[in-house]
Amino acid sequence: MAAFAHVAIDGPAGSGKTTVARALSRRLGILHLDTGAMYRALALAALEGGVPVDDEAAILRLARAKPIDVALDERAPEGFRVRIGEREVGVDLYRNEVSTIVSVVSAYSGVREIMVERQRAIAEGGPVVMAGRDIGTVVMPDAPVKIFLTASLEARVARRLAELAQQGVVVEPGELRAQMAERDHLDVNRAASPLRPAPGSMTIDSTDLSVEQVVERIAQAVEAAAAR
Repeated sequence: MAAFAHVAIDGPAGSGKTTVARALSRRLGILHLDTGAMYRALALAALEGGVPVDDEAAILRLARAKPIDVALDERAPEGFRVRIGEREVGVDLYRNEVSTIVSVVSAYSGVREIMVERQRAIAEGGPVVMAGRDIGTVVMPDAPVKIFLTASLEARVARRLAELAQQGVVVEPGELRAQMAERDHLDVNRAASPLRPAPGSMTIDSTDLSVEQVVERIAQAVEAAAAR
């Protein structure tokens, strides 16, 4: 498949990156990877192993001892499977305790270097719709289609509450709002690969848009890139 099929989607938590990337990948007939799941897997491993998340050296040792592996699998619900060492993980990645600490874990430059190397290897393996927070700026800066997907904090909180409810997880809205606002702050202000629109990216505010409308806009951008 042509290189234009590489699509980089960045944006804050709850902006719809994962849902949009999954739907877009199905429309384009290519694979999808939510890179946030890789950082969540490391955060989960730290929780399960009792590793202090504020100890950068310990977290880096954990990342090396229990490598996070992603196997792209279009038959899987997410389009990929995530393993911590030899163990495949699923819904545990989205536990509230993981959401609370994942921005701390993902801010460490050594951790990001390990993850970015793996993400680039996946991109080299074939066309992919990749979603995260530094895809267009760091992982795939040459992707012909780069999207910065955003939405109001209120909309993002409502979406995350709905997602958690589907998983049977109940979270107090005010607590979730505070967590997401703090994560926004950490993601934008971290020293390593801060969250920001990539040069040449298209910004889409999804606050009042359906998933289908966002996917249509990106698909049009992919078609335009293919025609160039």
